[in-house]
This record gives sequence, C-alpha cells and structure tokens, in this order.
Amino acid sequence: MDDLRIAAIGLGQRRSLAVAAHREPGRGSRITAVCDLDETTLRKEADFFGANAAETDYRRLLDRDDIDAVLVATPDHTHARVAIDALSAGKAVYLEKPMATTVADADAVLRAARESGSRLYVGHNMRHMEVVRLMRRLVREGRIGVPKAVWIRHFVGHGGDYFFKDWHAERSKVNSLLLQKACHDLDAMHWIVGGSTEEVQAMGGLTVYGDLPRREAGVPKPETWLSKEYWPPSRQRELNPVIDVEDLALLNLRLDNGVLAAYQQCHYTPDYWRSFTVIGDAGRLENFGDEPGGVIRVWNTGRRNYDPSGDAEFPIPGPVGGHGGADAKVIEEFVQFVREGGPTDTSPVDARMAVAAGDLATRSLRDGGAVLRVPELQGSLRAYFDNGQVEAA
Repeated sequence: MDDLRIAAIGLGQRRSLAVAAHREPGRGSRITAVCDLDETTLRKEADFFGANAAETDYRRLLDRDDIDAVLVATPDHTHARVAIDALSAGKAVYLEKPMATTVADADAVLRAARESGSRLYVGHNMRHMEVVRLMRRLVREGRIGVPKAVWIRHFVGHGGDYFFKDWHAERSKVNSLLLQKACHDLDAMHWIVGGSTEEVQAMGGLTVYGDLPRREAGVPKPETWLSKEYWPPSRQRELNPVIDVEDLALLNLRLDNGVLAAYQQCHYTPDYWRSFTVIGDAGRLENFGDEPGGVIRVWNTGRRNYDPSGDAEFPIPGPVGGHGGADAKVIEEFVQFVREGGPTDTSPVDARMAVAAGDLATRSLRDGGAVLRVPELQGSLRAYFDNGQVEAA
C-alpha cells in the first residue's frame, strides 16, 4: 500500500508531529509538502523533509492531487478555518488540539467533516499517554468503585516561557489558557470517567505576568526564551507585547454522568506536571508523576489515617520524554484511521466537548463566576461521528 502523502501546515512548537509522520518509504506515511508563514523556516523544513511543495499559503496545497491529507498545527485561532477548507477540498485532516477556540467554531468543523465526507482526526495525544490509559483502565476495572469526583491540579512550570512570550498570551489567538491548556486535561478526564461536562463555573486572573516587562511589537522573542534561570517568575523579561489571558484559573464542573470535578491551573509553579485524583464510592487513585517512571497509587481496602503508600501501586510504563511516546502513537492512529476507518481512541465529538467546556468556563471566569451550561451538540452530528464518520443506513 502506498504511503499516505501528508502536507504539514504549521511547523512551530508542534513540529514533532510532522517528524513522527515522516517515516521511511513504505512505512505508512510521508511529509511531502510543507507550509509555514516564516520563509526561513519554510526553506529549512522543505530541505529537511525533502518536500515536493513548500508554500506560505496553505490554500495552494489543497488542490494538489499528490496530497492525501493535511496535518494542521497552526496557532489555535486558525484551526477551524484551515480544517474546514481542507475538509471541503477532500483532504483527510489531522487537527491539533484544541480543534477550535469557541464551541461554535468546533461545531462548524464537525459539520464540514460530515458534509464533505472527509475524515477528521483531532490530536488529543493525552489519550495515548500511559498515565491516562492506566488511570482509565484502573477505573474501568472497578478498582475504586463507581467514579464520583475528580480533582486535577495542573502545575505549569514553564508557563512564563511557553505561554506568555508569544501568541498564547492573547485572547484573540487562544480565547484563554483555560481552553488552550485545559482542553487536554478535560478531554482526558472525560475519557477516564466516561462522561462529558454539562455545567461549568470558573474564577481566575492575571496575577503575576501582567506587570512584567514586555518587548516591543514586532520584535521576535529572544533565543533564550526558554530558560530555568528565570526564577522566581517575577524575573521574566521580554514577554509578549499583548498579554490579556489569565495565568491562574480555578474551574468547577458537573458531568452528565453525575461526576463532580475541579480543575486548577497555575502558570508560575516551580514544577511542571499534572496531578489527577479520581474518587469512587469504593476507593480513590492518584498519580505521582505523569510520565513513565512515575506511579499511580490506589487506596481501596478500608478507612485509615494519612497513608502515602496506598494499598496498591502501578508503575507508569513507556519511554521517557516526548509525552511518553504519545505523539508517535497518535500519528499512527491517524494514518490507520485515514486508510481503514473504524474506531479510534480519540474522538472529534469529545474534542468538541473539551472545547465547549473550556469556552464556557472562560465566559464564566470573565463574567463574575456564573454557572453556565454547555450547549448540546446537534444529535445527527453526534450520530455521524459515533458511527465512525459514516452516515447511518
């Protein structure tokens, strides 16, 4: 079978996805075209991938019959437009998370996929991270009984580097970091406990980075933008010219299966990892570390006082680094889905639900912490994707 010919659109921080898709001839997929707004990057990447086409305008790639699929890893606010154009042109689409920055745009992407018949895959790679897969397995095995509550703490240790020195700091590009970052965690949480968010309430603010020195508009971020020397966080310099997203957020959620959840995100912690606690009616589990080398502990044999060891401990398997191999696995699943169809561990509908929760949570955060209800997805759209992106007979 011929390799899937993929155009990589956007070659910034998620360039690793294109590298994972660029395999040896005969191994399933190749990057045959590249697109980026930066011409220096474009020339370098065209040479690296040996691309047949290199464009600054992605639309010039969509009419080419030597491209089967596109990998969209552009800034968040462009995801919906690029994906809709590619789907409408008959290309299969790998769409990096979040699939859009508003629930309305996410729904528009789903409609475009259904109307065109082109296959859509949303890259929620955390579903292929072993820590998430192991937590989900333990819950499904009944180790803690029926899940009732989830508490997630996201310690974003490099927040001042990754998210406040470029476009991530701007509402017009990401809506909020409560959507941009939390959509990962919300999707994973939905998958682990088998429900979707129906109500949200949030609070937050710009508590540290709002008053720190920024660089002038048009000046690129420095080559030393990522450095552990910026400690404490108040030492950060040359931040993005525009900063209007929150660096601290607290979110409460009610899921459609009765689970109550809390999510907390802070962008100036000394450490960088995610902590999940899932509580059931017969026990609880918690991860210590979120990459291979960490463990998940379970408490489920009875009451006790403080006990850090738990009743059982499960090592998180897999290779260290690179999301524990999740990037390669998510690309492999995408290629297989484009070729063969069938079920996948990721879900465009679930990706939409994560965006919807983040979008509504942002509205709540900026409007006094009101409780808001997530809008329902059109039933026929849900049915189409539940049926493997095939119309029901």
